[in-house]
Amino acid sequence: MATERSRTTPVARVLQVCLHLLVAGLLALAVVRALAGRGGDPAAVTAAATAMAAVYAAGPLIAAVGRSRRAAGLWLALLGVTWVGVLVVTQDGVWLAFPLYFLELHLLGRRAGLVAVALTAGAAIVAYSAHQHTVSVAPAIGPLLGAAVATATVLGYQALYRESEERRRLIDELTAARADLAAAHHAAGVLAERERLAREIHDTLAQSLSSIQLLLRAAQRALPDRTEAAAEYVEQARQAAQDNLAEARRFVRALTPPDLESDTLPVALERLCATTTARSGLPVRLHVSGERVRLPVPHEVALLRIAQSALGNTVRHAGATRAEVTLSFMAGEVALDVVDDGAGFDPAAAGARGGTDEGDGGFGLPSMRARARALGGTFAVESAPGEGTALAVLLPLPDDEEAS
Repeated sequence: MATERSRTTPVARVLQVCLHLLVAGLLALAVVRALAGRGGDPAAVTAAATAMAAVYAAGPLIAAVGRSRRAAGLWLALLGVTWVGVLVVTQDGVWLAFPLYFLELHLLGRRAGLVAVALTAGAAIVAYSAHQHTVSVAPAIGPLLGAAVATATVLGYQALYRESEERRRLIDELTAARADLAAAHHAAGVLAERERLAREIHDTLAQSLSSIQLLLRAAQRALPDRTEAAAEYVEQARQAAQDNLAEARRFVRALTPPDLESDTLPVALERLCATTTARSGLPVRLHVSGERVRLPVPHEVALLRIAQSALGNTVRHAGATRAEVTLSFMAGEVALDVVDDGAGFDPAAAGARGGTDEGDGGFGLPSMRARARALGGTFAVESAPGEGTALAVLLPLPDDEEAS
């Protein structure tokens, strides 16, 4: 009914209608029985029933009854007075105690509602005994049983409602947590993709652009006296630009580097050493030890990129006269070492700056270290001013089940 406070225990609309119909039916029954001569003076019963019906109908129209327990208590008190009037003129008013139980428990709360139900049941028992002119246990059974049923029904409904609200709250929290988790995963994915692109750009585009720059400078120095040498440098720069374009297209689509599409890692490293020697004039040799096995694609990509970055740093910054690349296949592990006899640097100072690469924000060493850690490996640098540089990468190999 409209008198309940929907914030605490909302009742289904069908139950409201049923309660209204029950009160109207019991009042009509009392009037009909009185008119039939079996339930008191017809005029008195009709007047008392009309007064109770009017007070009852006013409840849903008063908004304060549904919002305030005090207003609801005043309305119930007035309704109780009219009900007592019905009890006085006819014993059929006893049956109206049952819908009153529901109203009192619903509008007054548990403690005050139970007190009101007890008073209502007591009034019904006393009135019925007075009409029967006898005091016995039988007249008390009906009102007490009705009070017990109404109390159990309302309290049980309230408990179910509280449990439903708690579940709704938990579902809302879970939904919010899922939304936050999805946002966090999205942010992590964006950051991971940015980091991947940054590593790829550094290890491919930046290194190749640096080689192109060196080749074009060499061509510029060769002109105009040595046009054939200059043309050779320009051709190497063009080939480097073409390779760079292919690399860019592949890493944007997260594909395997071209050198690894049809060849193994040792072959790709051999080609890298030869290309570096041809473009920079720095002698670079490759050594392969151990029984060669086909590595997982992520391992091959990581090792090739690390070798590209390390040799790029050597060509641009080390001033070395030679470099050695060693690929070692071991039981359950693969290692890559890049050693040069260049100027070297202070690793501690470079760590404080974030890397050693000049002009690229020092992304070289952090990029290599991130690639190794992403595959559960280790990355180490040994260097000192004037003593060259050695980079060592050790990656564990997955077993057959993990690889599959």
